[in-house]
Amino acid sequence: MNDTTHLGRLLLVPTPLDFGCAAELIGDIGDALPAHTIATAARTTHWISENAKSTRAFLNRVNLHTPLTCSIQDMHIHVLPREAHKSGDHTVGAMDSQAKEWLAPALQGFDVGLVSEAGMPAIADPGSSVVRAAHSMGLAVVPLTGPVSLMLALAASGLNGQQFAFVGYLKKGAELVTHIKALEATALKTGQTQLCIETPYRNIQLLQTLINTLSPNTRLAVACGLAVAPDVRSQTVAVWREQAKHNKLPKLDLPAVFLWGA
Repeated sequence: MNDTTHLGRLLLVPTPLDFGCAAELIGDIGDALPAHTIATAARTTHWISENAKSTRAFLNRVNLHTPLTCSIQDMHIHVLPREAHKSGDHTVGAMDSQAKEWLAPALQGFDVGLVSEAGMPAIADPGSSVVRAAHSMGLAVVPLTGPVSLMLALAASGLNGQQFAFVGYLKKGAELVTHIKALEATALKTGQTQLCIETPYRNIQLLQTLINTLSPNTRLAVACGLAVAPDVRSQTVAVWREQAKHNKLPKLDLPAVFLWGA
């Protein structure tokens, strides 16, 4: 707890990228996060969470490295509503008043941690409503250092890292091909790298659709299992198509980021 005569802070606490991975792939948390981030998380007793179960699992891992200030049972954990997971909470006004209630302990001097299931909260994950609320309340917003899968994938792709767009999940069904072609047109016209994600069980299907839809000279990169068992491949669609003919596509059974552009 901070000095109660001062405001607490909203801490954006990153978590390892191995959420949902097999136990043998999950290492010591000290290999995934800096010591300062772990120590700060260990001192934090108030949390706003994407998922309470995964947050408790994260805190258990922190505790193995640096003892927690109090037991997990005594932690105050608020869970973001389900609609924030599905549709996001980036729209102005979405859950802002509720977020202020969750941040009330900061007015009494407590730091409040915002955490998602993997990576940096509020980046390809819910939490932006909490950040907006913190700013409106005059609270300091402190992003702690840790992995962000989108940036790791972009850096390893060889695509344009000076101009890029994260488009989230692509459209489904009959609209998917049209969506991919429109994004490719933007990429080729502007040089802007396009990034998207998909749930792991749909990764192969999306890769095959991208290979079949994008132009042969477009560069397509796939970064899978980042910070766990990294497999990053970046090549033209023409090369991808040759590999597909010979059943040499990656398995993509872990979380992946897809990127394409000039």
